[in-house]
Amino acid sequence: MHITRHADYALRVLVYLGINDERQSTIAEIAERFAISKSHLMKVVQSLNALGYVQATRGKKGGLRLGREAQSIPIGEVVRAMEKGRALVECFGADNQCVITPACRLQHALVEAQEAFYATLDQYSLADCLGEEKPALIRILQSA
Repeated sequence: MHITRHADYALRVLVYLGINDERQSTIAEIAERFAISKSHLMKVVQSLNALGYVQATRGKKGGLRLGREAQSIPIGEVVRAMEKGRALVECFGADNQCVITPACRLQHALVEAQEAFYATLDQYSLADCLGEEKPALIRILQSA
């Protein structure tokens, strides 16, 4: 399975906010720590904010923080939300042009694999992913 950069960055934002839960963070700060595009990150944060995973406050004293407790943010749910509308393979999408679709049994196997992928992610919350590694994550991201 492969997730998009949008979903990857969404998870990174949540991890960052999860380890900095005592304060607000900024998009610029997160972009710098992960060495990723600020403009791309703004789109990711906009999606996370609209879905309630992030609470964004505008203004001089504004910033970002988790919109929910880390233990109530299921990783599978986040990835599904960020990947919404993205077909794993062409035959899953509305614009399917694959000529073997009517007789192909591979589609069933791929659906099953995708469901297993998400079922595994559903077993973990953001808090689970931070866990005992939170101090190490803080050290790594503070020195980035």
